[in-house]
Formats: sequence, C-alpha cells, structure tokens
Amino acid sequence: GPTQKMPPSASAMDFFQLFVPDNMLKNMVVQTNLYARKFQERFGSDGTWADVTLAEMKAFLGYMVSTSISHCESVLSIWSGGFYSNRGLAGVMSQARFEKILKYFHVVAFRSSQAAHGLYKVQPFLDALQSSFDAAFRPSQTQVLHEPLIDEDPVFIATCTERELRKRKKRKFSLWVRQCSSTGFIIQIYVHLKEGAGPDGLDALKNKPQLHGAVARNLCRNAAGKNYIVFTGPSITSLALFEEFEKQGIYCCGLLSSRKSDCTGLPRSMLASPATPPARGQHRIRTKGSMSLICWYNKGHFRFLTNAYSPLQQGVIIKRRSGEVPCPLAVEAFAAHLSYICRYDDKYSKYFISHKPNKTWQQVFWFAVSIAVNNAYILYKLSDAYHVQRYSRAQFGERLVRELLGLEDASPTP
Repeated sequence: GPTQKMPPSASAMDFFQLFVPDNMLKNMVVQTNLYARKFQERFGSDGTWADVTLAEMKAFLGYMVSTSISHCESVLSIWSGGFYSNRGLAGVMSQARFEKILKYFHVVAFRSSQAAHGLYKVQPFLDALQSSFDAAFRPSQTQVLHEPLIDEDPVFIATCTERELRKRKKRKFSLWVRQCSSTGFIIQIYVHLKEGAGPDGLDALKNKPQLHGAVARNLCRNAAGKNYIVFTGPSITSLALFEEFEKQGIYCCGLLSSRKSDCTGLPRSMLASPATPPARGQHRIRTKGSMSLICWYNKGHFRFLTNAYSPLQQGVIIKRRSGEVPCPLAVEAFAAHLSYICRYDDKYSKYFISHKPNKTWQQVFWFAVSIAVNNAYILYKLSDAYHVQRYSRAQFGERLVRELLGLEDASPTP
C-alpha cells in the first residue's frame, strides 16, 4: 500500500503531484521556452509567442488529461463548439495559445550526443516517474508482467472513418509494466522501441521469447531479493528465465505455449497432448528441484511452469455454470491474479489520454502521464480522503482537470 499517509483533505492534484510535482512541471516550462527560442532562432521569429508560465503548463496538462474523460479524437474539440466542446474549460486558455504551447512543448534539453537513443526526449521524465512510483507505494508480494491495454476504445475506433484510420500511424513502441496484482498499481514501466536503436540493444533481438525475456529482466531490475512472485504470460515464460530470477530471490508462475514460449530444457512428453483427453480437472506434474511443470486439463490442455507454489497443494477454479473444477494451487493463483489485472485493464484503460501525436516520444509521454493519473487514483482510493468524498475514476479525472486548470481550490467538496 501507500508509503505515506495523505490527509483526509488531500485533493486529486495532491495525489497526482506525488508523481508529477511542480519541480517536474517547472522543468517542462524551462525546456519548452528554450526550445521555442532555438526554433525561432533557426526558422524565424514568432511574434505571437510569449514564454509559457507554470500556471499555463498545468492548464496545458489539464487539457490533455481531459481527453481521457471525454474520449474526443482531438484535444482541440474543447474549443470547437461541437459535441465535445466545453465552454467551462475553453475559457481558461485560447485555442491559439494552446496550439503554440503544443508546437514547442519539450520535457528535456536537446543533446546531440543522445540523438541515437530514441527516447532521449522523454527518458529523464520516465526515470523520475519511476522513482516516484517506488517512493509512493509498497507493492504486494504477487505481481504481473504484461502489456496493458493502451489503445483506444474499440467502440470509439469504430466511429472513425476509413480515411482517419489510414492516417493513423502504427505505434513504433510497445509498453510493458510490472503491476501489483492486489491493487492494480503499476510499479514499473518499460518502453521497447520497435524501430531504431534501443538503449539496451533489444532491437537486435528478432526472437520474440528472447526479446520478451530481456523485457522481463528490465521490469524486474529493482525486484531482486524481495521474495516477490511474478506471474507471466506465454511470451515471457521460460525455464532459463525462471531459474535466473530464482537466484535473485524472485519466484515465478507462468503459462506455457508451445507456439509462443521458449520451451528449451522442458520434457517433450509433458508438452505433447495425449491422444485421449483426460477427465476435466485432471493434471500431470513433473518436478526438478524447486521447478514444477504442470499439465492441467479443462476443455483443453493448459501448461504452467512455477517455482512459487508446491505442486502438492490443491486449489479449485470456480466456474459459474459448472461449479468447482479441481486444479493445483499454482493454476488457481495464476487465474485469480490474471483475472484481477484483466478487470483493471477493462476499467482503467478507457481513461488513457486519447490525444495521439505523431512523435513517438510524445506518445510515450502521454501514456506515462495516463499511468500516473491511474496510480494517483489507486492511492486516493487507499487513503482517508476517499472516505471523505468517494469519487469514481471519471469524477477523480474531472476534478484533477479542473484543479490543473485552476478552476477548483485544493479542498474536496464536502
């Protein structure tokens, strides 16, 4: 849970600023103004530009966060006078001023020596965000490594015209997280660039299990020696990775797939399906040291690799129609923790900022800010402030937007 006790009067902004404090925003102000100056020195003076202030930077952020609530295609819809327009928000800043800040927006200084690193324009922000996640929250023992749902709502996409969809560029990166499976708090973010040279040389890895193993190592680099149990999907699960993690004091439970997983070192007899399927709920187990390979049948063969649960301990999968299906405890634990993360994704992925810039570093930045807002809401729900005023995720987002725009004071509504 949270590492510090927030007062009952804490506002949405107070929780958000645990991750994106004023000093981070002031740095964005400095870098945006510097970039505007350099841009104009190179391409000519812009008489309509004036240096951005901290209050304007907060409002700029507030407008972007508002798209996670309204799910509008463009943040400029706020000033459009159409369905997504919002006169209350539009009055804080003119559309022309917003577009100027958007044109020059930067979070770090340009360094030509860093140009080879595709995320150099956002990496310091990601590092600072990571430090604040570590400082603000103590995760449960059980965690999940996965790719969260970060694309738009399918219903929203369905409303786009074919021309709009064609204009959309494919994301040039994948975003992976290590997530607390008890609360949904995202503990660690890792961004893998699909094109160009990545900071860890991962782009050279064409083999997917090899690539995903490297991603898992990056996600768990701060987890050694803490006795964590991490749950993994088929693309990450492998004997070599689990043995490596065990030496670091990290234990694993993962689903195996002969198509997606690296099955090196595993007995082939356990990976092949028998000619006649066994009865529902039956399982076979092979163990070597602390590692167990489980083959469990439930209308299909499911294989799990684990060193976190004893193969002798029994559990059950509860099905709404067919009742209880017996299984090893590792299978029950895997299903329970993964289903929580699926519910989290269903609930919170719709609150990601829907503004889609063309530049990869900006896409990464707004995804990271979206995760920070979701984490802020989780801390709010675990605090005394939630018992004073119970905001839903949408209400929390709306309040944060108004506070960023300076339309609300810091104290919650009684």
